[in-house]
Amino acid sequence: MEHAVQTLKAFNARIPEFCLSHWLLRLPLTIVFIQQGLSKFPVSVEDAQSFELPYIVWWFAAYGELGGGIGLLIGGVLFHLNNIGFWIGDSITRFSGFTIGCIMTGVIWVGKPESLIDVLLHDNLHVFLWLGGLFFALRGNHAK
Repeated sequence: MEHAVQTLKAFNARIPEFCLSHWLLRLPLTIVFIQQGLSKFPVSVEDAQSFELPYIVWWFAAYGELGGGIGLLIGGVLFHLNNIGFWIGDSITRFSGFTIGCIMTGVIWVGKPESLIDVLLHDNLHVFLWLGGLFFALRGNHAK
């Protein structure tokens, strides 16, 4: 058994680390949120009313989606500037993730689900987007 564990550890140590893996989550999340934000422009009272939302909530949703997506992109780019932009990029990434999480909470809430199980079983896209935002809010640009 000990030999098998050592073999697995040695194998794992030989696998190179892919330090850019955060982009595999960051880019699709960025694209979805920029696309959803842009689809709400021009922001109008009629669109807000069609979702039974106050105009100010609709306005924050539109600009929050666009800003969250752009912020994830900018935060990731600044991450690669090391000493110059690391902490700024990390802060932008965390704030964008928090914004995305808040927006997705609102989207799920507006859907008026019957239960948490209903959300998990039938609204999985929004749950995944919420978890993506939560990931970046909690981890920022820290790859490890």
